Amino acid sequence: MNNLQGWPEPIIRVQSLSESGLQNIPDRYIKPPPDRPSLDPDENVDVNIPIIDLTGLSEDENNLPVSTLDQISLACREWGFFQVVNHGVSHELMDRARETWRSFFHLPIEIKQAYANSPKTYEGYGSRLGIEKGAILDWSDYYYLHYLPLTLKDYNKWPASPDSCREVIDEYGKELVKLAGRIMKVLSINLGLREDHLQNAFGGENIGACLRVNFYPKCPQPDLALGLSSHSDPGGLTLLLPDHDVAGLQVRKDGKWVTVKPAQHAFIVNIGDQIQVLSNANYKSVEHRVIVNTSKERVSLAFFYNPKSDIPIKPVEELVSADKPALYSPMTFDEYRLFIRLRGPKGKSQVESLKSPRCH
Repeated sequence: MNNLQGWPEPIIRVQSLSESGLQNIPDRYIKPPPDRPSLDPDENVDVNIPIIDLTGLSEDENNLPVSTLDQISLACREWGFFQVVNHGVSHELMDRARETWRSFFHLPIEIKQAYANSPKTYEGYGSRLGIEKGAILDWSDYYYLHYLPLTLKDYNKWPASPDSCREVIDEYGKELVKLAGRIMKVLSINLGLREDHLQNAFGGENIGACLRVNFYPKCPQPDLALGLSSHSDPGGLTLLLPDHDVAGLQVRKDGKWVTVKPAQHAFIVNIGDQIQVLSNANYKSVEHRVIVNTSKERVSLAFFYNPKSDIPIKPVEELVSADKPALYSPMTFDEYRLFIRLRGPKGKSQVESLKSPRCH
């Protein structure tokens, strides 16, 4: 991974560009015309990803009604995305986590710069994905950190400011690992598997978990830029805490982009590429992107629940048959995520490239 030691060009913080008052965004952030967002407020205005009530799903038991299991199953197969309410995570903790991170991004630049990241691990304060020289960049800054496994968890790489930031991150991570584990059981059951099947395929207790906090500054030309380019998530399961009053996430459905309308104190759950592979494409990881706007900044927290990095991930045997052969060749998550670290977000080209030669 020697080619990941450093960034190919000096890093420019998008927040600094935004706060400088510039009227026109630099060429580096202008997307080619086919990738530019439509900002028509009336487009798909009545469409939203499913909102699902998880009342009855706890650490120890699954008392979800059959209708709720069916809703989740349909969402995983048709959308790859859904929102969950009554999920068991304290609303106060959700708000505290989001606002603590918002405060971090408003600290003086020299404090944030002490946590500047490199493409070797991506941990810390960053402003780009991928190391392609001259690449068109996204209109966002971020902070990336590891939560699990414990061998990668390093408090010194977590912000010490604002006060209690590390404690909030720790508590938030603990609760989201538990919530992801509960959802994994439901995904397994809906595939006709034992409730612990997907979890065991991830490595049982030895999973990976990391947090990427996204900061999308105001943008003077939002019709030319994206906060985050179209991609599907390379990992297992993503739990997103969106900004409570600024929409920005768009999901691709039937060839059109649908802007997600966040429900109050909901998490947005989406299927990652690793679960698409394990489920032999019964569940879909779906392309999504982020749009920006002129008047409001936006903060979101993406919590990634991933397989142990050195386990080969391949379709579950019970989901492979003569009628539906294994669609994907085995690959470890370590090998897999190198793709996005080298090339940045590129639609669904990575998971498609995994398909077994006989399936092309």
